[in-house]
Amino acid sequence: MLGRFLELSVPTADIRASVEFYERLGFSHAATGDIWNYPYGVVTDGRITLGLHQNVRREPAITFVRAGVARHASELERVGYRIAYRRTGAEEFHEVGLRDPGGALVTVLEARTYSPVDRRPEQLPHCGYFAELTLPQPNFAAAQRFWDPLGFVATEELAEPYTRQTLTSDHLDLAFHDRQLLSRSALVYVDEDMGTRIARLREAGLEPAEGLPSSLDPADNALFESPEGTLFLLIRGST
Repeated sequence: MLGRFLELSVPTADIRASVEFYERLGFSHAATGDIWNYPYGVVTDGRITLGLHQNVRREPAITFVRAGVARHASELERVGYRIAYRRTGAEEFHEVGLRDPGGALVTVLEARTYSPVDRRPEQLPHCGYFAELTLPQPNFAAAQRFWDPLGFVATEELAEPYTRQTLTSDHLDLAFHDRQLLSRSALVYVDEDMGTRIARLREAGLEPAEGLPSSLDPADNALFESPEGTLFLLIRGST
């Protein structure tokens, strides 16, 4: 119902600093259009794409693209979703937003804002294999009821390496975690030799952030934070 996943949209006060961070992680650039009236860049690792918006008035959002957004917003309302905002005027680039039970903003745009990137998914960035976007949720069941009709299929709840509920879809996998574990959303990366990857990131001048969940051994797991505040949770594990 949301269309195709486009990007994880993140606001940044300094797009140059953000871009340099992702370059150091081994992300690739995408060619962007002139949709937005502020600096906008796109980086990808082949599995997850981030849209860097130098506009601090925007919120972080999970962004999809679908034609006929104005009509589609009415359909979402008809089946019980509350539209948080809509920009569907004659002179506007059409966009609507809604929120999941944990407060995550989900936006749907009328058209793509960047060109596809020719990057193989097996060309991993330096932080490993992107597994999922994990979201803090106070109630896993309520969050599942929100996401399930939108095309995200829940699997069984997992207890290791921390308690989480995972959901799969065609283009993006999600997970729910308790807010006491992490207060914000995070991009989760895995690798069987994650300790080596973390050591190499340190050698490249990237230091882990504080706040790694206590259940994770810092020798093989780490939390990194980008200049604009995006969290990367690096975990030792298989893909």
